[in-house]
Amino acid sequence: MSKTIATTILQQLGGNRFIAMTGAKNLVTEENALIFRLPENLTQNRINKVGIYLEPSDTYRMKFFRQEGAPTFAIDVVAELDDIYCEDLQRIFTQITGLDTHL
Repeated sequence: MSKTIATTILQQLGGNRFIAMTGAKNLVTEENALIFRLPENLTQNRINKVGIYLEPSDTYRMKFFRQEGAPTFAIDVVAELDDIYCEDLQRIFTQITGLDTHL
């Protein structure tokens, strides 16, 4: 079931166009979530990881991270938003990362 949810989240973001526009890669399916990496040199606040989680209320929680490399591999949460409707995913993604999801 979680793969279906991750696929739906990706489609709501714009599918392959979203991937092409943002440089998203390493897409991972977790239980009720889609997590992916972004090229940090293109984003505001050097955000390089995003998690979008389906909540029981049928809304989404979006978490934006900055993950450092070696030697610490520290992860900082840059932003976390709750109660997001599917039609707002693209707008909020653009607002937080500065990356457009479509032309």
